[in-house]
Amino acid sequence: MDVLIIEDELPAYKRLSKMLGEIDKHIHVLGHADSIESSIALFQQYPQAQLAFMDIELADGQSFEIFNRIQVTCPIVFTTAYDEFALKAFKVNSIDYLLKPIDPKELMSALDKYKQLQPKQDLSQFAELLRAPKSFKSRFLVKVGNKLISVRTEEISYFQAQDKMVYLITHDGRKFIVDHSLDELNGMLPPQDFFQLNRQFLAHIDAIESVSTYFNGKLKIQLKPNVTEEVLVSRDRASEFKNWMNG
Repeated sequence: MDVLIIEDELPAYKRLSKMLGEIDKHIHVLGHADSIESSIALFQQYPQAQLAFMDIELADGQSFEIFNRIQVTCPIVFTTAYDEFALKAFKVNSIDYLLKPIDPKELMSALDKYKQLQPKQDLSQFAELLRAPKSFKSRFLVKVGNKLISVRTEEISYFQAQDKMVYLITHDGRKFIVDHSLDELNGMLPPQDFFQLNRQFLAHIDAIESVSTYFNGKLKIQLKPNVTEEVLVSRDRASEFKNWMNG
């Protein structure tokens, strides 16, 4: 099987490539791209590609733009940390949607879906799977001294990654360590309520006290409870953040 990998983070590309080789030694990665422009060139260079693994947030924008620029003929497996794009992904060539960090079993399942596809089969059936109600976490078990307590999701203001740890901060300012990365948490929480602002903060809508424009198209966020460091949303995600704020 000849595949392409569209991924702007080199460690993620290397990990996915290695996982594919471990699952099936007959999978051949034809090439790798990390941006919209290089992806277009890659698809044009390898029209024989049978399957592509595609991240959504690339170096120069969202990968959906690729489909507006060229005709992509092979099926796509999207690999991303953001599950709010799921239904949009299935409007293009997608046969599966894997949340990072990618689970080897889910990757195998995606490959099995591809192998089961018949020529000209309608891929919309997979969109129906995504429309089914998804179960999100309603509470987190955290440690306080030698005790364990449960914190309800509606009590959470934001999560903060700091000094190789991830902390849960409640609306009333309590702070607890959680055993998940921000990317993992992003897939556990309802996307209409939580948004990953950057690599440090994943915030609840009620935690956004104010938003102001910043240099180079970025947005500056004032959170509550207040934090000392600047909280910025990148120019690439600014439009998506505004849409989320707008409901």
